[in-house]
Order: sequence, then structure tokens, then C-alpha cells
Amino acid sequence: QPVLTEMRLDSGKKWNLAELGGVLGRWLVGGLFIYMGLNKALHPVEFLKLARQYELVSNPYLLNGIAAGLPWFEVFCGLLLVAGVAVRGAALMLALMLVPFSLVVLDRALGIAATQGIPFCSVKFDCGCGTGEVVICRKLAENTLLLLLSLWLLSGVGGKLALRFRL
Repeated sequence: QPVLTEMRLDSGKKWNLAELGGVLGRWLVGGLFIYMGLNKALHPVEFLKLARQYELVSNPYLLNGIAAGLPWFEVFCGLLLVAGVAVRGAALMLALMLVPFSLVVLDRALGIAATQGIPFCSVKFDCGCGTGEVVICRKLAENTLLLLLSLWLLSGVGGKLALRFRL
């Protein structure tokens, strides 16, 4: 049996599976960041309280600025990916955000597991990602998948159905 390696859409142009996967990955990553960013942006006080728990920034003005601006930056990058504008730049920004976010979530989860004496994958808390309380193993797996998809988009896939893939 032949393996499906390409398909045709309405326009009659051939798409290979990497191109189709790139477009779907771009829409998935972009859509998730729009959703999570809006959840934080529309509830700024709650997000500020969650961000404060990580104790990464001691200056209240800087913390307020981060809590006010970061969600809208996530939405902006997500919109760029969904629309297909500056895809590689948006993917790079999201990858650069996902790494430190994941590391601070991991650090906090390890601390909770150690102080409460519970297995790591039983740790649940609201990490501030915009989706409410999460099981940390699942959240770290989700962040890893989003990071891998962002890096894949950074490689240049996902250019089909893009308004302006490169600037």
C-alpha cells in the first residue's frame, strides 16, 4: 500500500504532510497562547497574585508591569501564529517564554512535593498559565510539546495559508 505523503486542497496545489502539520501546529500553538493569554489578561488581579507566588521579582512596579504586559504579549504572538505573520519570530518568542516558565513551574512543584511529602505527579496547583489548577506532570508535558512545536515552526514549516510568513 502506498504511504500518504501529500494531499490536495481545494486550490489543487499539493501539500505534503509536513506542510499540513506545520499549519495545524501553528494554529494549535497560536490558539492556545491566545486562550491562555486572554484568561490572564481578563483576570489581571488573579494573575498578579499567582505571579507573585513565584517570588522572582521583588520590585512591585516591575511585577505589575509583567503581570499587565505578559498576557497581551502572549495573545499578540498567538495571533501572529494563527494569521501566519512573522511565524519564525513569534515561534522564537514563545519558545523563549516556555523554557523559563516551565523551569519555574518545575521548581515550585518540586518544592511542594518535598514539603508535603507527596509524589511529584500528584502535585496540583494553579501555575498561572491561564488554565486554572493543573496536574504538574501534565502541564510540564504540555509545555514540552508546545516548546517542540514552537521549535519546529522556527525551522520554517507552517508557511502555507500564511498572510506573511516572513517579514
